[in-house]
Parts: sequence; C-alpha cells; structure tokens
Amino acid sequence: MEDALSAVANLDEWSGEDTSVVEIERALAGLRLESDSDGVPHLRTSVLTHLAWVPLEWEQRALDTLAGLAERHPSRTIVLVPDPEADHDAIDAAVSLRCFSLPDVEREVCSEVIELRLRGDRCVAPASIVAPLLIADLPVFLRWRGVPPYGDGPFEQMIDLVDRLIVDSTEWRDLPRDYGGLVERFDRVTASDIAWARTSRWRAMLATLWPDIAEVQRIRVRGTEAQAQLLAGWLRSRLHRSIALEHEAAERLEGVDVDGEPAPFPPGDRPHASDLLSDELEQFERDRIYEEAVRATLE
Repeated sequence: MEDALSAVANLDEWSGEDTSVVEIERALAGLRLESDSDGVPHLRTSVLTHLAWVPLEWEQRALDTLAGLAERHPSRTIVLVPDPEADHDAIDAAVSLRCFSLPDVEREVCSEVIELRLRGDRCVAPASIVAPLLIADLPVFLRWRGVPPYGDGPFEQMIDLVDRLIVDSTEWRDLPRDYGGLVERFDRVTASDIAWARTSRWRAMLATLWPDIAEVQRIRVRGTEAQAQLLAGWLRSRLHRSIALEHEAAERLEGVDVDGEPAPFPPGDRPHASDLLSDELEQFERDRIYEEAVRATLE
C-alpha cells in the first residue's frame, strides 16, 4: 500500500469548539459529500479504526508518527488529547478527510482523521464519546502514549472498547515494575509493545548463537531500559531459567554482550517510528512469546 499511493491529493477540513459527537458525525458526512462532488471517484477502504490517547506532552511526537500512516492504512483515526486541567468542560474537534491519489488510476483513497481535545470532565468517560465514532465491523486499535494508568477509569474503559492495545514501554519510567499492570490485562486485551518490536533484529541474531547461548549466565545491553528488560526476559522465558542483566543506558539498542563477549551486530536498518506503528496495526493475534518475555522481566 505504501508504494501504491502518492502524496495527499485533497485535504478537506472542519473544526468546531465546544461541539458534540452528533455535530462531528454531521461534519464527517458533509466532508464526504463535498469530496464526492469534485468529479474524482473516491474509494472508502477503511481497514480499521485507530484510536490514539495522546496527553499534551506527547502531542507533537504522536502527530509526527501518525502523519506517516494514512497512505499505508486507510482508516478512521481518532486522536484523543486529554486536558483535565482546563477551566471548562468541552470537546473541541478538528476533522479532516485526507485523500491520496492512485497512480495511473483516476481514483483516490481517503482516510478520516478526527482530533478531539477533551477538556475538563470530558476526559472522564472517553469511551462514551468514541464509541459512536467507531466504524462498525472493523477492528479497533488503541495506541496509548506514556505509562497506562492501571485502574484509572479512562484507561480501563478504553481497553474494553478495543481489540488491540499498542504501547511503547520505552516511554515508561519504572521498569520492570510498570510491566506488572500490563501482565494482569493480557487476558483482557491483546497487547503490542513497540519497544519489543525494536528488539526483533537482535532477537533473531541472538537465536543464531544457538546452542552456545543456551549456557548464557549474564547479558549486558546497551540501549533503553525497555529493550534491556525485554531481551533479558525473552532469554529467561526461552531458556526457562534465571539470567542476570546489566544495563548501559543509550537512546537506541547499540549492543549486547553475552557473558562478556560482544554479540555480532544484526543486519538491517533501524526502523522509523511510523514503520513500527504501521507493523503493529497489521497484527491481530496475541503474541505469546512477548507475553512470556514480559512476565519473565518480573522474576
């Protein structure tokens, strides 16, 4: 899909302050009607509904990542920006219809983006706001930025609404402790972790060291805390025994030492954030190996 589509051909927008879900639905219908009247046939090829819970401190990074997805995953994307400290209760919305041209075909593929600022108490029950905006009979993915507030109303509501939860434990501060709440919800919602995806090349490389790696006693990881914890957890869960972890902080995964010996650097390039999220939006089944690795980080 990424190679088949070009840059944005048309961008139709609507915005409203202190609005309602009914007005947002009307705006979507109006944008579609206006788009269909320009003489270019449009394909409604949404394959999923993509929700993103984006606290203010994550907003720009989240929007940068989402900008690279529309061509690859024609969908309805709903970005929720909570502002619980606002001095009034309201929903401010920005709705856009983003259409991409198909090469050699006089048609366009369109995606819908709904940005909702939930002010004041409108943050308390986001599921009731989002539910009417979901596309019926399509899977629903939720990207939760930052540490999930386990037990908190909005988070618990949202995971009961979706088919898959996507997190990035690189964004979490208290590892491996923060994994505990996620483990407790594995049987409630299918979970993905972008930090786990970033270790895939290294896991494949370490697997090539078999059978020698079966005797490993200690690993040293130069990377993020999440990458170090997940690699150690993966080895513990595969080998069914304790393995000591030493962590050297770095912004990306730069190296792994196995019992003091540097492991070979894996081939391939470091994936872009949009690519990682795009890959997670194509996964529908539970990743039991990931779940076992996360559990093993807590041992």
